[in-house]
Amino acid sequence: SVAVVNGTVYTAGDVANRMFVSALDSTGKGLWQALVDAAWTKSVPGARSTPTIDGGNLYIESGNGVVGCYDAQTGQPKWRQNLRDFGGSPHNWGYAESVLILGELAVVTPGGQRCIVALNKLTGKPVWSTSGWQAAPQYGGNYAFVHDGVPMIANGTAEGLACVSAKDGSLLWYNTFSAKNTANCPTPVYSDGYVFWANGYGKGGICLKVDVAGNKVTATEAWRTADMECHHGGYIINDGCIYGNHGGAWVCLDLRTGQKRWQAQGVGKGSLCYADGMLYLFGENGGRVGLATCSPEGLEMRGTFQVQGSEKSWAHPVVIGGRLNLRYDDNLYCYDVKAG
Repeated sequence: SVAVVNGTVYTAGDVANRMFVSALDSTGKGLWQALVDAAWTKSVPGARSTPTIDGGNLYIESGNGVVGCYDAQTGQPKWRQNLRDFGGSPHNWGYAESVLILGELAVVTPGGQRCIVALNKLTGKPVWSTSGWQAAPQYGGNYAFVHDGVPMIANGTAEGLACVSAKDGSLLWYNTFSAKNTANCPTPVYSDGYVFWANGYGKGGICLKVDVAGNKVTATEAWRTADMECHHGGYIINDGCIYGNHGGAWVCLDLRTGQKRWQAQGVGKGSLCYADGMLYLFGENGGRVGLATCSPEGLEMRGTFQVQGSEKSWAHPVVIGGRLNLRYDDNLYCYDVKAG
């Protein structure tokens, strides 16, 4: 997808079997383009990672596992790491995470015995890595949150859901839900003491209640659901409710109980984002775009339109500065969505 900072739009893509990261101005004019790596040309070719912008730097990861830091103004490279050097290897569909910037750290997921690694974001040098357990990487990203004063990082792996200390990478808890699944794509989310994670291929979702007692952190299963089978469209939490993709439809679940509040067709299977109290939906097929209410009372569509492209559209919509950004195939679209 895209990252937008101070009117500059950043995204990644392939040109002639090479992966580049690009910067465009607010009119769509290209500012610079920097080579990242050879393109991922195996199953489902194309760039995966969305750029992360922090403190004037851009961070990006290739499907092959090259992580790069670039000057966000000029595109000049600053440092480069290869996740294979940490003992990991890309799973069937390549590395797909976006780099998590947390304080002075750039956190990535090589997989293997050093499954999650934190790098110094300015130098790229390793700060800590996980140990004592191993898992193959999947396709979501690391998610940082703080519960009862303890900074944590959660991510989905091929063996289940892992949560580690953001300070030193030590394992806090692990849950084997969705282990050995065909693919675990969505990133877990946290809200009000609960961590929620849902996947496709018939798995559904799980919600865990996180507790801290002294130096011990636990995550107890609160509920499971078959009512959010989320392949890779994602979900958001707002006012105690989870809104996300469920097969070819959209659902709203209560965060604490898992109760399904509603199910609706919307634009069909796709991805979403939340902005200004509304849901922006982007269909997987045919470029269908929809604006919908974000309410536990039901999904009310306020408007729809369509953009051009082919095959699947898996990049999430991005709304910032009154503009809706949509990435579909080789096309990048920007729409004014300011009210009035």
